[in-house]
Amino acid sequence: MGRRREARERAVQFLFQFDLNPADDLDQALQEFWESQRQAAWAEDKAPAHWGEPVTLPPPTPEELEERQFAEPLIRGVIEHRDEIDALIRKYLKNWDFNRLAVVDRNVMRLAVYEMLHREDIPPVVSINEAVDIAKKFSTADSGKFVNGVLDRIRAELMRPARTVK
Repeated sequence: MGRRREARERAVQFLFQFDLNPADDLDQALQEFWESQRQAAWAEDKAPAHWGEPVTLPPPTPEELEERQFAEPLIRGVIEHRDEIDALIRKYLKNWDFNRLAVVDRNVMRLAVYEMLHREDIPPVVSINEAVDIAKKFSTADSGKFVNGVLDRIRAELMRPARTVK
């Protein structure tokens, strides 16, 4: 799996958490999130051999720093533009109430819509494909189709090419 996909998955995980429990201090919440991600990864790889010993994590790897560098502006952008993004998602929901959306699906779509509106370096079809795959991984069996349908309707309204960067 590519670094950007990993970064998007982390962004969705943070946004999910933030959606359910908004933090007063975004910087602190992000710092705690990245630290918990590193601890979880370390525990998965190393913990059984070191149970009971004090844990000192090594410094972040270049890959971890790359993921964070891509994910954090996405997270901050979604949070900054959330009202605009939510209004657009609401506009294209067919026979579905925004507040009834699965929290994962809602945040996957928020991330993709943010990318389509505010990241001209990412083609909209890439944002949609990534969102569909992440929804399939973290949500229900039908989420991929649902997310794709809503995002494709939003993409059709955009005044930019679907497959190229601006």
